[in-house]
Amino acid sequence: MTLPRLVVAAPSTGQGKTTIATGLMGALRARGLTVSGHKVGPDYIDPGYHSIATGRPGRNLDPHLVGEDLVAPLLRHGAHGADIAVIEGVMGLHDGRLGTDGFASTAHVARLTRSPVVLVVDIARMSRSIGAVVAGMAAYDPSIDVVGVILNRAGSARNVAEVERSVRLPVLGVVPPDDSLSSPSRHLGLVPAAERDGIERLVERLSDHVAAHVDLEAILQVARAAPDLDVDPWDPAAQVRVVGGEPVVAVAGGRAFTFEYAETTELLQAAGCRVVRFDPLRDRSLPGGTRALYLGGGFPELYLRQLAGNRSLVREIREAVTAGLPTVAECAGLLYLLDAVDGAAMTGVLSASAVMSERLTLRYPLARAAGDNLLTRAGEEVTAHEFHRTALTGPVRGHASAWEVDGELVGVASPTLHASYLHVHWAGHPHLADRFAQAVAAASPVASCHQPGAVVPADGVEALPELPLLHHGDREVGAGLVDFAVNVHSESRPPWLEEALAAGVRASTAYPDPTSARAAVARRYARRADEVLLTAGASEAFELVVRLKAWRRPVVIHPQFTEPHAALERAGHQVTSVLLRAEEGFRLDPEQVPEDADLVFIGNPTNPTGVLHRSDAIERLRRPKRLVVVDEAFMDTVAGERESLAHDRRRGLLVVRSLTKHWSIPGIRAGYVLGNGRTIAGLAARQVPWSVSTPAIHATVACLTPRAVAEAGERALRIAEWRAVLVTRLRERGVEVLDSESSFVLARLGPGTREALRRRGVAVRRADTFPGLDPSWARIAVRPPGTCAELYDALDAVRALAPA
Repeated sequence: MTLPRLVVAAPSTGQGKTTIATGLMGALRARGLTVSGHKVGPDYIDPGYHSIATGRPGRNLDPHLVGEDLVAPLLRHGAHGADIAVIEGVMGLHDGRLGTDGFASTAHVARLTRSPVVLVVDIARMSRSIGAVVAGMAAYDPSIDVVGVILNRAGSARNVAEVERSVRLPVLGVVPPDDSLSSPSRHLGLVPAAERDGIERLVERLSDHVAAHVDLEAILQVARAAPDLDVDPWDPAAQVRVVGGEPVVAVAGGRAFTFEYAETTELLQAAGCRVVRFDPLRDRSLPGGTRALYLGGGFPELYLRQLAGNRSLVREIREAVTAGLPTVAECAGLLYLLDAVDGAAMTGVLSASAVMSERLTLRYPLARAAGDNLLTRAGEEVTAHEFHRTALTGPVRGHASAWEVDGELVGVASPTLHASYLHVHWAGHPHLADRFAQAVAAASPVASCHQPGAVVPADGVEALPELPLLHHGDREVGAGLVDFAVNVHSESRPPWLEEALAAGVRASTAYPDPTSARAAVARRYARRADEVLLTAGASEAFELVVRLKAWRRPVVIHPQFTEPHAALERAGHQVTSVLLRAEEGFRLDPEQVPEDADLVFIGNPTNPTGVLHRSDAIERLRRPKRLVVVDEAFMDTVAGERESLAHDRRRGLLVVRSLTKHWSIPGIRAGYVLGNGRTIAGLAARQVPWSVSTPAIHATVACLTPRAVAEAGERALRIAEWRAVLVTRLRERGVEVLDSESSFVLARLGPGTREALRRRGVAVRRADTFPGLDPSWARIAVRPPGTCAELYDALDAVRALAPA
């Protein structure tokens, strides 16, 4: 068979293979070619980008997982109907499994598939030495045909010319850097394509970039010169027995479960199963007719609260798997079946918990079946892949082990369940798929009481919003509802502020100039103007901090305002949550913060608890090379602004303030950051020009005059009086209320009470979207006693109807 093909390799990791290979796939597809994308090794993430670029499933070629004899047949199978196959390498060209002389390396796969190799070389920090590197790579193994070079991250024309003179192979492309096309990474590599918004547009731009700087005709000539591949394609239908009735296998997908080999699905379909995907973050029920469950790999640790919050699905899976639903769970799937991960409740099928670990587990094991179970028979061996940063806190109780690996028993298994950290490529071990399909055919459908994908109440409690970290109090209010959900001060704005806003509108004929406001903030806190940055509210400040540098271990102390956590996740960071405990009054214990944290977010007073942390406790968080960010958005509601660190000029400390809530101007995004001049300059360099409007600038100046500061203090005193009455009245009704120093209180109303209050015309803020809180809590904004009377009446009515 003639299959035009080439391997995109590199001298080492970090040279830009994924960028070039993905862009090359997209560029060739844009020319009207049908392109098949492949990845050397077990990696699930890069094939996701390949799939976007080619419009076909991304596939893996791994001699360890499937055996040498299957690599070329799998290439032919995956490339069926394609005009060209592009194979992205792994690590350096000759880097394979340690101690095996390059087994499972890119060179090994190139040899097995008889594919020419194009080297991608990052030349940003070298010139003529590139020639020596390329010559060595080309000559090291005569059986590998290195046919050309793509120079990546090319800079000046002089340096490129010097490199080109040194390279004795054809230069097929010279690609300049474009940081806007970079992909964010985190604890296990790149952020998967399925988790990124706008990924299709990014890949399109990447493809255009590669097409503009790589000689596609030369690439095609290289690929078409590949020798014939005289092997039969792999055929999934020849590997499994066919079952009747099209039994449904529910396969987890969505953002939390992105890892799966395409051949796994093809084997199940060849066996006569109907594969139906569902999203554990969104779907409230398993697909209709489900007879088996496949939970693959992914990043559930990033979506723990959403997974836990989908209570109807959690309950259904726990009941179904416990009752004997045939279930296979690999790595992420194993975590989902545990009691808890990092303190967040999972499905509870398996009696064990896991936590994030500093240690990366990465290995290519040979696993021996520990006994007879759903997939294996005692003593059978499979080749596997393991890659994770979580660890079980103890053995899983009540189940037999699945595998024996290097003398250690791992995973759990039974006649209907197989769960472990190991990933197995079923194309290399098709008997696993065959046994699973036979078990599926013999199983009974799950008796679901919900329609597939429906958003339904679970135990009378609403499911968590789709994106809990982005759920805010304004989502709770509506026509006819008395608002206790939004933290905006309920009194009217003073006339002087109205005039300042009007003046800001009149002055908006010119671009905003924040100079006067920066000076006003600096005077208020006895700081230099270069220690002040105006922002469009606190949220913009958090986005700037997140993008200030490549944080290694960002920490968010919860419960608190969720936007810093959301901003970190949007940037692709793995966030460590430190959960303060209700039994300790949600008070800060600095010792809970990991020592290696280089970025720490904490609120003071904390939204939604209202707890005011001592400034000396916050100061104990400071460390060399650590940035502590204190969100003081509600500090102006504290009488005398006790415990504020706004005047503290020491390095490593940023204070974020907001004017929007206390002065009733949420539509005017007005805030500022206080900190060391160097850090402030770094934030300013990342700020979008003119992000702070002229009305916000005028409002900032007005709200920091001595008169306004005095009036703010008077407002804080009134809030304290109203809060004392609110707390007393709630406690008289037997409601647990946390001691608060802010314009809201956290009350344990009990599950379902918030929804019942809403039905009676009163809106309070749900608290279960804040990490560390459950549905029994609600946040209640402090209002004048007359307004609060409506809350008391509604609460009394709800409690009167509650069963004894």
